[in-house]
Amino acid sequence: MILKTFGWSFAVTAAGLVAAVFYGGWQAFGIVAILSVLEISLSFDNAVINAGILKKMSEFWQKIFLTIGVIIAVFGMRLVFPVVIVAISAQLGPIEAIDLSFNDPDKYKELVTDAHPSIASFGGMFLLMIFLDFIFEDRDIKWLGWIERPLAKLGKVDMLSVCIALIVLLISAMWFAPQAHQHGGHADKAETVLLAGIAGLITYLVVGGLSGYFENKLEEEEEREHEAEEAAKKAGKPVSAVVVVGKAAFFMFLYLEVLDASFSFDGVIGAFAITNEIVLMALGLGIGAMYVRSLTVYLVRQGTLDDYVYLEHGAHYAIGALAGILLVTIRFEINEIITGLVGVVLIAWSFWSSVRRNKAIAAAEGDGGDSSSKAEVSSGV
Repeated sequence: MILKTFGWSFAVTAAGLVAAVFYGGWQAFGIVAILSVLEISLSFDNAVINAGILKKMSEFWQKIFLTIGVIIAVFGMRLVFPVVIVAISAQLGPIEAIDLSFNDPDKYKELVTDAHPSIASFGGMFLLMIFLDFIFEDRDIKWLGWIERPLAKLGKVDMLSVCIALIVLLISAMWFAPQAHQHGGHADKAETVLLAGIAGLITYLVVGGLSGYFENKLEEEEEREHEAEEAAKKAGKPVSAVVVVGKAAFFMFLYLEVLDASFSFDGVIGAFAITNEIVLMALGLGIGAMYVRSLTVYLVRQGTLDDYVYLEHGAHYAIGALAGILLVTIRFEINEIITGLVGVVLIAWSFWSSVRRNKAIAAAEGDGGDSSSKAEVSSGV
């Protein structure tokens, strides 16, 4: 089962790591490995969400998502999107950006260094919005309860996450941008940081709006399907499941593609905090994306979702940390190893907390604990 599901991922991993060694030696190997882990950790919740929706779809639409969806996710968002970001921020054509990365790496590095403040501002704001919307939402299961409970109460204030993000952007523009990194020294990039940050905020709101639109469509189709089933049962007629499920599955497919694109933003943008090289970025994110897809298939075939409930929290805290790191790198340099390890440590911590929670719940059930004690265990730290 494991080999059948993850076979292609293992093969892509081996090929990608070997290519990294030939491209840039063992340092490149380490960067690609870190990017792969980063992409998997940040997109783990994406795999869980995808599996929860995908299991409701027909086999035909599952195959569509797992074939066409892979092309869009791996080759579109993880390979093309980083090139587009560099091309726009450095004011280059996509072909020119790729050509420079291979044939004139010194010039390419200069352009990316000069464009880094805009990339960091755009990415930092996008990731910050993902993090803020997560921590301001009131959730049944809380990991760091002493932080998440008061923040959930604050989250009832409308547009709070947008206001905080704009305040952070203004602070970044005033404190970091005047001494931003520039090839050969420093430069005042306040205007660039502000414009790029606003663009990142708008991008997040547009993607979130599209996701919400398709989610509403999905709910409408599911409601119509339920009404049709009830009407058919009352009339004693067979339910036309193919047509109804087909409509619902079509909207599920559209919703999943938008949702998957939004999740891939954090991995792609977060990768710029680790490396600016398109080749290494594509290799690392491509490997990670393959594992996310394989994990989605595994969860669907197993028929159950993962039981480690704090992993989603850990992934979002890692996103928040990356957002802060990106904004700080507008002015200060931060070692890529430190950046990569922050996400890994947070994911590992959330995994360990999930294991402890599961053991505590099992012990409470074994001792005949009441529902209140189980609820207390489920509330996190």
